[in-house]
Amino acid sequence: MRYTFLLYTNPADFADMTPEDWAKEKEVYGAYIGALQEAGVFIDTDWLHPADTATTVSLAGGTEMVQDGPFADTKETLGGFFTVDVPDLDAALAWAKKCPAAQYGKVEVRASAMDSA
Repeated sequence: MRYTFLLYTNPADFADMTPEDWAKEKEVYGAYIGALQEAGVFIDTDWLHPADTATTVSLAGGTEMVQDGPFADTKETLGGFFTVDVPDLDAALAWAKKCPAAQYGKVEVRASAMDSA
């Protein structure tokens, strides 16, 4: 079953990171990706541009709304994702707990709707 981990962090926590800090962060994530690949559960991942570069579209209530930036005003923003293929939610949660983003932010775990269709 496929699960996607949505990685939420506070961009302010990264404001003062040096290039060396970023290099270390990439190493940590590289090791996590390697572990997912070695386990044979890795599907996809990506880092997203900052939330202030987003555009949100809504047609709710029959009214078209296009808004710069994220829809919700929050400190934590969606910064990236991982998609894995594991047997069940328990396995997905075990991998989510190992995700580096869980150390300083939140990892939301969602099952793929395509698996339950």
